[in-house]
Amino acid sequence: MYMWTPDMSAMHHDTSPELKVVGKKLQDILEISNTSLKVRKVIIKLCDIVATRGARLSAAGILGILKKLERDNISSNGSQKSVIALDGGLFEHYTKFSSCMESTLKELLGGEVADKIVIEHSNDGSGIGAALLAASHSPYLDASEP
Repeated sequence: MYMWTPDMSAMHHDTSPELKVVGKKLQDILEISNTSLKVRKVIIKLCDIVATRGARLSAAGILGILKKLERDNISSNGSQKSVIALDGGLFEHYTKFSSCMESTLKELLGGEVADKIVIEHSNDGSGIGAALLAASHSPYLDASEP
């Protein structure tokens, strides 16, 4: 499972000429000192690959849900917008991830359908989702009223 940490975002967004943030993170976290600029550039590229892969896989999962709900094309979606609420630091803080996920979804759906999809950050979305899931499987759903 992919776990976002603020360190990954900080390294990936390092724009200093010598990639000093990357060097400091390698020293502080992995105790690797005196890294060359070439090694730090490889780390940036690795962060890019991991973030892009994760974002594209996430977009594919969202597409699967949209297909299941029949919201993946203009004829079934019409003028109605679909809102996708996401929770977590990865989407909230790692701009490379969120922008890549949104552009991949647009690529998969096409521009016209993608314009009808809104992706929003939702605080405590996992707690709300768990409550909705529990409620949808409640034994009281089929109970007839007395």
